[in-house]
Amino acid sequence: MKLQKILSNFQKLHPKEIDLSLGRIKNLCEKLGNPQNTIKAISVVGTNGKNSTIQAAYAILKEANFKCNVYTSPHIQKINERFVFNNQELNDDELADLFEEVQNINDNQKITVFEMLTACFFYKAAQYPDNINLVETGLFHRFDACNILKNNLASLVCSISRDHLDWLPKDKQTIEQIVFEKTSALLNSNIIVAKQINNKTLECIKKNIKNNSSNKLYFNEDFSYSMKENGFFFYEDQFGGLKLPLPNVLGQFQLENISTAIATLRTLDLGIKAEHIRRGIQKINNLARLQEIKSGKLKELVKNNKFLVSGDHNPDGARVLNEYLQTLDCNKHVIIGMMANKLHEEYISYFKDISSITTIDIPNQISSISGLELKDKFKNQMNVQYRSSIEEAIKSIRLKENDLLLITGSLYLTGEVLNLN
Repeated sequence: MKLQKILSNFQKLHPKEIDLSLGRIKNLCEKLGNPQNTIKAISVVGTNGKNSTIQAAYAILKEANFKCNVYTSPHIQKINERFVFNNQELNDDELADLFEEVQNINDNQKITVFEMLTACFFYKAAQYPDNINLVETGLFHRFDACNILKNNLASLVCSISRDHLDWLPKDKQTIEQIVFEKTSALLNSNIIVAKQINNKTLECIKKNIKNNSSNKLYFNEDFSYSMKENGFFFYEDQFGGLKLPLPNVLGQFQLENISTAIATLRTLDLGIKAEHIRRGIQKINNLARLQEIKSGKLKELVKNNKFLVSGDHNPDGARVLNEYLQTLDCNKHVIIGMMANKLHEEYISYFKDISSITTIDIPNQISSISGLELKDKFKNQMNVQYRSSIEEAIKSIRLKENDLLLITGSLYLTGEVLNLN
């Protein structure tokens, strides 16, 4: 109760949920002693794959006995997920104490919730100066609260695509502008660029970081992977090749994220050995990113059929998700709920050979699109129906033996699914 009360107080400090500016968090962090200037951070920017890349790096670092602090957003089931210190999530009491201390220092000054949370992370992270901090930077990076670090170990640029367009002026809702927002303010250290959706995006990234003096590595130029038979893949970079087992996460696109994490850690010369990488990539905890549900209340409704949840919510996420689905020889049934500001028609256009689509309302999200309105936007798809709740949607689908059920379209929706389950 104490934690929820403090979070409620945070929400009263600013009339807007998002207000792109760095002034407020800089002012608060100055009162906190500028903790962001004393930590060792790996910053992760981009549109898709950020969390997956962070979780891969985190799993490998833990195998090498490194202590890490991890800051990601949004959370899926509980806010504690965003606050990992010394390889452990803070419990409710620890988190409430941290929030309360920073709240008192802020002294009711205007600041957004995300800025407060970010300041809290930096403040706590500074208590562990030897730890490696894995920091996911949100929205467009340039004016994101995480972009106040004085220096960092590396910047990872994950796949960049069109998303959150409502935060850009109408005449600047372009991939060129999005790349500029995400990469123009990267620090001078190491920049590792993951596989991009197309060559246009990659060239745009190269143009934006041309004058950045960082050591730069690019997927397929400085590091790469290739699929091999017999359940392994081959990773290669300037330090040599590694024969690696397939990871414990689904989808070939995850090999791109894992390769980016490996390239970063090997470039930083942290003493990461091949056995740390081999063990780490088989212990990745990637909540709600193409996650298979194997037990629980909702799983009982699905019975013996494969049950997946995946928070993909933009067109490029839909593209890679459906590349995975195309590798499966079964009937696929998809339940979808989305936020109102997404590219709904473009998102659904990537879904091919789907047996049924059910749109639903996302519980507890006032910024979501109604399932009925979403159904209307999907009118060009075959076999689209609407149900008001997650459980009703699952029960309405006639699953046959070997069919697959996937719930997707929003990380907020997957959080509700996991909590219900």
